[in-house]
Order: sequence, then C-alpha cells, then structure tokens
Amino acid sequence: MSEAAAGVAMTLDALRSLARAKLRAAGLAGEHADAVAETMVAGERDGCASHGIYRLLVADRSIRAGVVVSDAVPRVSEPKAGLVQVDGGGGFAQLAFARGAPLLIEKARANGISALALNNVVHFAALWPEVEALAGQGLVALAFTPSHAWVAPAGGTKPVFGTNPIAFGWPRPGREPFVFDFATSAVARGEIELHRREGRAVPEDWGYDAEGRGTTEAEAVLNGAMRTFGGHKGSALAAMVELLAGPLIGDMTSAESIAADKGRGGSPIGGELILAIDPAGFLGAAVQAHLTRAEAMFAAIEGQGARLPSQRRYAARARSLAEGVTIPAALYADIMAIGV
Repeated sequence: MSEAAAGVAMTLDALRSLARAKLRAAGLAGEHADAVAETMVAGERDGCASHGIYRLLVADRSIRAGVVVSDAVPRVSEPKAGLVQVDGGGGFAQLAFARGAPLLIEKARANGISALALNNVVHFAALWPEVEALAGQGLVALAFTPSHAWVAPAGGTKPVFGTNPIAFGWPRPGREPFVFDFATSAVARGEIELHRREGRAVPEDWGYDAEGRGTTEAEAVLNGAMRTFGGHKGSALAAMVELLAGPLIGDMTSAESIAADKGRGGSPIGGELILAIDPAGFLGAAVQAHLTRAEAMFAAIEGQGARLPSQRRYAARARSLAEGVTIPAALYADIMAIGV
C-alpha cells in the first residue's frame, strides 16, 4: 500500500483486509463482515466507485444508527418446490443471498426455473454480483429490489419509488457473462452522494429540490427527489420493481422502507427477488447450439463498434487485478476513522 496526494494505492487483498477489519470495528459479525466486504471490493475492483469501498461509510452509518442487526442469522425455507425464501433477520443482504443461492441453483437445475426471495434484509449495494454469480453457474438470472422512497414518478416531483435497480445475467461459455445492472432512477444515489462529497454540480435532469424545482446542487437533490430515467418508461419499470420485490414476496415498498427508517439515515430495509432459469430446461441437449446463436448476436453488436454492458467493468477488473486500486485520500481518511 502506498499513499500519494491523489490517493492511497492498494492491492485488492489489502483492500479486502481493510474492509473486513473496518466492518468488524463497526460492530458487524464475522460472516456478515466477510460477505459485505466482498461486495464492496468487487465494486471497487470493477471501477464502480459509487458501489465500491465508499460503501463502508454507508454500512457504518446503518450499523451505528441501529438499522442493521449486526449478528443476524438468516433462516432458509422452501415455500414451494421451485421457491426459496430467506429471512435475513434484519441483517445485510449479502449473507442472506449466500445462504439461499445454493438451493436456488439446485432448484433451477431440477425444475428449469426457480426463485429466491430475500426478506427482512438491509440493502446498500449493486445487484450485479448476484446475477453474475448465477450466470457463472450457467444460469440466466434476474434480480430486483426496491429501496427508500427517493425517486419521483414521471410527471411528479415527490418521492414514491426507490432507485429500484434491475439486473440481468446471461451465461457465455468460456468467458465472462453478459450482465447489466441499472437503477430505474436517472442515476444511482451513490453517484449523487459522490458529487456532494466532491463539491461538484449534477446535471439538472437528475432530480428536484424539496420544492419540486430542477436543480444542479447535489445536496438539494438528496434532500428533494431524484428522477426516473426515460420518463414514463423508467417510472413504469420502477413501479414493477416495487411490486415484484415488495408485495409479491411480502416485503416493504420503498415508501414503507423509508418510513421504517424513522429518520435514522440508514440503508433501505426490505426484500429482493432473484429468478434463475436453466437454459437446459427448455433446450436439453441442444443448449450449446442455442447459446452459440446468442453469441452471434453479441458479435453483431460488437462488430459495429458498440459496447456490451459490463465490458467496461470487466476491463476495469483486469486492470485492478494487475495494478490494484487507488482510494481518494479524503475517502481513505474517513474510512480509517471508522471504529476509532
């Protein structure tokens, strides 16, 4: 590890050790700390600063505010033959997913399709780690989760939705999966927070201030309402996510989540729905031939110079694995103050 004016250079192993140590110092139990740290390191490794090691500060705030049950024990159940349900007991979602994923994979292979509901968990991270892990097992995967009510519907200026991400993973034999993960808001909330920390203006189409006026001030958007992407289309997708990962699985909507927070400023509380499909369920012995047809589509996209989603992350991953990462000096100082 080396320190310079621009930041602190670290190997991924050093970053992982730091994240685990600081999460434990914040009061998170060992298995939870390891699982949460892995998600943060993955974000930093893949060049996703808004979902990387900065999230240590977010996790620490939620722990100190009492939003997270730091030693929660996830409980796995099987409501139906193709379904898995994990009650996270109020802990972070990462360990609950780790507990439920093996059974989700087993059921997808046995039945062709399966679904995993994570209930009573706290979210602060991206969804691509989940769908990438499943696609790496040869499955097609989708994931959905609401958050806190920070986002206004199209045509309105008051928060109703969360950032409500949608993630998708497709297996590609012999190479990294095709993965996308995007918020149905115009931008991830963490990106606005990074702008606030750095004193930078945000584009006016990112959100409104508390009075419903367009603004370029990051803090005003954080205290007002974010916008959906694509107007009414993003708004409809946000509503879909609310329903799929809220009422459908017996968990909170984004409005209910922020009400349950009671002003503590913690991460969203609620549920996540993950679907896994085994291509062989439909295709049998012909599965490889049809996956090859999918590769022809990817080649047609890349052949005209277009970029596939996740390519930028994979390129950043290769650099980070070889060169490590650099943490901004101010962020590193804030991280080092955790638990002190």
